[in-house]
Amino acid sequence: MSIDLAVSAHGLVKNFGNTRAVDGIDLAVPPGAIYGVLGPNGAGKTTTLRMVLGIIDPDEGTRSLLGYDRPMQAAPLVGYLPEERGLYPAMQAREAIAFMGALRGLPLAEGRRRADALLEEYDLGHAGKKMIRTLSKGMAQTVQLLGTLIHKPRLIVLDEPFSGLDALNQGRLEGMIRTQAAEGATVLFSTHVIAHAERLCERIAIIAAGKVRFEGRVDEARERLRPQVRLRTRTTEGNWRSAIPADAVRNGADWKFELPGDGIEPLLNALIQGQAGIESLSIERPGLHDAFVAIAGAQAAADMAAPTTAEKVA
Repeated sequence: MSIDLAVSAHGLVKNFGNTRAVDGIDLAVPPGAIYGVLGPNGAGKTTTLRMVLGIIDPDEGTRSLLGYDRPMQAAPLVGYLPEERGLYPAMQAREAIAFMGALRGLPLAEGRRRADALLEEYDLGHAGKKMIRTLSKGMAQTVQLLGTLIHKPRLIVLDEPFSGLDALNQGRLEGMIRTQAAEGATVLFSTHVIAHAERLCERIAIIAAGKVRFEGRVDEARERLRPQVRLRTRTTEGNWRSAIPADAVRNGADWKFELPGDGIEPLLNALIQGQAGIESLSIERPGLHDAFVAIAGAQAAADMAAPTTAEKVA
């Protein structure tokens, strides 16, 4: 089946009692993309993913998954890693992976074969017959992720997949996500860590207080802010000062300001002719964090530092 969008959502609304957790969210995830849903804990990310997957129904709005208007019809083609992890502690790692595949229609014998191959591929071959309760937290989370991938899904949905992982395992997970996308899968994941979205995603949705504040390419989010100029001069006074924007931030001989609309050349000419003595000058493209603050606000950015449920129990 050829589809224009792997995931499409329009006007999703979800209320829990008197609380509106999701307030008119739209998503458009192209096939083969790595797409991030970025926002602080409590922004509505998990509820949105669950509605998209058909785990819960929206109060308003429509969604489609891999071309199916009823998301559960696409379930055999989807791999889902929830934020709240859960494996049977007395089950062997390979059996746990095979069992997760069986839930998606994969025969157990084939699941065991694939589980052994995946465990070897990710340097966990020695852990295949070990019980889940004997594994480290990082190893157990890797096992659950492999179970999410065992049936070779076309769409992989990961809810806060990096929570609770150390830097080494976070890096390995990023590599796994890139590998799956390179092999043609669509990856949709939620995160409250801007750095992961910036490194991995082609497109993002920024969610705050149940609303999408931005949806599009990462570079489009950055382009909402002008590049920043950082300048250091040997002198602090002179006619060249008139070329520095009035709202520039000054710290002694150091200056920081937005790149002027007419570019850097007029500023350079003024600095040189005025003998300012340029010690350093750089033009810095705004990062995704700067764009997030501009789009969602400083409070939402501060809330991003709050731990997720998985991190609280880690």
